[in-house]
Amino acid sequence: MSSSFAAIELGKRSLMTHSQSIHTSGHNISNADTEGYSRQRVQIKAFDPLYRPDLSRAETPGQIGQGMTVESINRVRDELLDQRIVAQSNQESYWDTRSKYYTMIEQVYNEPDEVSVRTTMDKFWQSWQELSLNPESTANRQAVVERGKSLINSIRNRDTALTGIGNLLNGDIEANVEQLNDMANQIAALNSEIVRSRAMGDNPNDLLDRRDLLVEKLSKIANVTTDQRDPDEFMVHVDGKVLVQGNVARNLEIAPVLDNYGYSKVIWQDTKETAVITGGSLGALIELRDVDVRHEIQSLNTMTMNFTDLVNDVHRNAVGANNVTGLDFFIQRPFVENTVGNYDSNGDGIEDKSYIFRFTGTNKLNSQEQIGIEGTMILSGPTGNVEVSYNPTDTVEDVINRINDSNGEVKAYLDRNNNLVLKATTAEDIYNPDFVIRHVEDSGHFLVGYSGILANRGEEGAYDYNQANAVNALVGVGAESEKVAQFAVSPVENPSTYVQINERITNDVMNVATAFADHSGTAMNGDGRAAVEIAAIRNTKVMIGHERTFDDYFADSVTHVGLMGEQAETNLLSQHAVMDDLRGLRDSISGVNIDEELADIMKFQHGYNAAAKFVTVIDSMLDTVINRLKV
Repeated sequence: MSSSFAAIELGKRSLMTHSQSIHTSGHNISNADTEGYSRQRVQIKAFDPLYRPDLSRAETPGQIGQGMTVESINRVRDELLDQRIVAQSNQESYWDTRSKYYTMIEQVYNEPDEVSVRTTMDKFWQSWQELSLNPESTANRQAVVERGKSLINSIRNRDTALTGIGNLLNGDIEANVEQLNDMANQIAALNSEIVRSRAMGDNPNDLLDRRDLLVEKLSKIANVTTDQRDPDEFMVHVDGKVLVQGNVARNLEIAPVLDNYGYSKVIWQDTKETAVITGGSLGALIELRDVDVRHEIQSLNTMTMNFTDLVNDVHRNAVGANNVTGLDFFIQRPFVENTVGNYDSNGDGIEDKSYIFRFTGTNKLNSQEQIGIEGTMILSGPTGNVEVSYNPTDTVEDVINRINDSNGEVKAYLDRNNNLVLKATTAEDIYNPDFVIRHVEDSGHFLVGYSGILANRGEEGAYDYNQANAVNALVGVGAESEKVAQFAVSPVENPSTYVQINERITNDVMNVATAFADHSGTAMNGDGRAAVEIAAIRNTKVMIGHERTFDDYFADSVTHVGLMGEQAETNLLSQHAVMDDLRGLRDSISGVNIDEELADIMKFQHGYNAAAKFVTVIDSMLDTVINRLKV
């Protein structure tokens, strides 16, 4: 009789197994459109047979089978494919973000021609050319002022547009950090549930799907990798740093950065260390804000600083119709209030640095003259100081070229009076201020007695911005001397935002300087030499990062933006193609096929019906034996 009752148990197992299979197929169908869901399959095995003869079992030629049972319910998943999708999804999101924002940047440069910076600057040069032909014309002087205003408005509009994109990027960075933290916390919570479920012998397929989906979404934000050396401790790393470890999640936060246009940096909440984020939307946003948009703003600022400085250099040495001289045509606001550039960098009320934009030497130089001296200059660079050596056989031009070809953030040229000029450029490091000469030193005499910039050579005679009154290192500054090196104080605020025409000129156009004074200190009637010289700046090679004309600058700017936008679009299309193939392959493996699931349900239904029939037959047999046999 034991074998008969065992048959009932066998039938029950078959019913339960087929029922579970039908349930699983129904679960698949109901989640066919659920994001991140992987179809599940019931793994069936034969139940352990009776293999030991005993008093209740007669010896038979083989083992007595006990039907089937559910071994496990597993996800249909390709882990290697998942890893590829996570990696490529990171790149897709990176290029998608860059493409979207470069579309915005390109729109800034595709401004209407009549109000573009290039067009208004061309009109500005033209107005000076027209003034040179008729220096005594009040109307022409007014035209110079009005076209100068139009140029300033165009520069400000571009600056406002670029700054607006930077602010938008900064907001998106903060939003991405919040999303990353939220996902990290969700993954940590899921890790706890998964470990608890596995400890009870379950296979938490749906929980694993949710976690994998979060990891994939997380990869769109940052470059993430996963690791599970310990079965109970699933880990997520962001660029090699632990983000999630088991049920513990580290969070990121936002912290302000000095001298970074008021923007913030991403740091680890627990250690306060700067978080290095590459790839994904967050990595792209940080790169766009701190590199790409910053470069465009710096480029515009560099153009504006050099443009205004060159115009001012001629204008302040020329005289107006009322014989007024020494006026700058453009001014920057606000300047460092201290006339020698002393600046309180940390807001503690003590002036601790010197912000100087330009040095001008006291001695006239010949660009083709051999200098006849040797030494090594030390100039501030992106990540430290750089050395520029010179030899006795070098010409002045050779030394200037060597300065400009170095990696230093100080550039050189000869001005209209053939005096050596050193100018600060923008800073590569976001922690360093733009247009500030941070260090100038010379072991020899090129910057000392030869050009007349530094008063003394060597380390003791170096100019270093990390102290107030650093200009005392220049020739004649702070002492009574016939020769005094000239310097210009750096603007603290964005040059493109605050540039404007000198109010003394807008209030009286007679102050527009067109002539050079004679020995008596006055200008001759009809003298337009200064106006000609200002108009000629357009085609003069000037220092804007490197030696190029203003027309070269505009052409380079548009070309650079166009190429970067094209690169982003091309790479995005390539990533879309790769991801379409990978997602299609994953869908073929893990996706739910409704037709296939319906066919499985029909198959399992037939099996269930057969098992039920089997149980019915056994029940009938037992009923006959127990109740219907009569002795």
